[in-house]
Amino acid sequence: MNIRKLLAVVLALSLISLVGCSNSGTPPQAVKPEEAKNLSLKVGLMPAVDSAPMFIAEKKGYFKELGLDVELIVFNNGQDRQSALQTNSIDGAMTDLIAVAANVNGGFDIKVTTTTSGMFPVLVKAGYEEKKDIKVAMMEVSVTNFLIDEWLGDKYNIEKVFINEIPARLEMIKSGKADMGLFPEPMASMGALGGLEKRMFDPEDGYCPDVMAFTGKALAEKSEAVELFHRAYDKAVEDINKDENKAREILIEKLNLKPEIKESIALPQFSKASLPDAAYLEKVITWVENVLKKDMQVKPEDLVVREFVKQ
Repeated sequence: MNIRKLLAVVLALSLISLVGCSNSGTPPQAVKPEEAKNLSLKVGLMPAVDSAPMFIAEKKGYFKELGLDVELIVFNNGQDRQSALQTNSIDGAMTDLIAVAANVNGGFDIKVTTTTSGMFPVLVKAGYEEKKDIKVAMMEVSVTNFLIDEWLGDKYNIEKVFINEIPARLEMIKSGKADMGLFPEPMASMGALGGLEKRMFDPEDGYCPDVMAFTGKALAEKSEAVELFHRAYDKAVEDINKDENKAREILIEKLNLKPEIKESIALPQFSKASLPDAAYLEKVITWVENVLKKDMQVKPEDLVVREFVKQ
């Protein structure tokens, strides 16, 4: 073999050896599939008419149609709901602008995504005789206090009695220890069933202070799930506005109410996801500031996130 052939053979063997080394290690890593999106939510509700769209979306499968896994949890008082939010046991909840303003000012990361359609009748004892000086039972930093000021503040001299639990408030009115109280519907209709009288008022600015709010953690990690939640909510609102009995029936079923109140439940005109303007948010902040007697370090847009409502 001449020298040129010998060199060619050596070169060929070297190349084969190099190729063998390049394939002798571990096989290349498989490309990881995109992590599954988190389309699950835990949402807190209150025993109020506002809950009807969420109950209907669950019952009719609107959440599941969108690939969303939603667990609805009913809280019977605001303190338990607040604890669940602050410990991230739930992602969001029905609450009100007054509570959200106080929470955000206190450093809790939470944002309103839509208003909800609440109703708050004032209850008085049957045969109540009008007088200027009255005692009114309510929660302190709450929608009940806010609406009492808005609706009754220029008509009466009000002594406010702060009681968190609805049954205790109802009992105070029945016993005559308070003249009036503000209650969410359908709890107000349950009170009327026990002999109290409902008085109805309309929100002065066209807005109900009730809202859906989600934690900052949920908005950061589950924004698509929150968006789908609002789409299902809107679809359920359409159903209710075609037949309001759907709301009455689902409320009685899910809240274990007495069927005889069905026709007396005062229902609002349910609205699709929307948010109030800055002027109304500023009004709420100023009211909370006066009640808490301290400067509020929040602005209207600190309370809301507008990406989930149709402008």
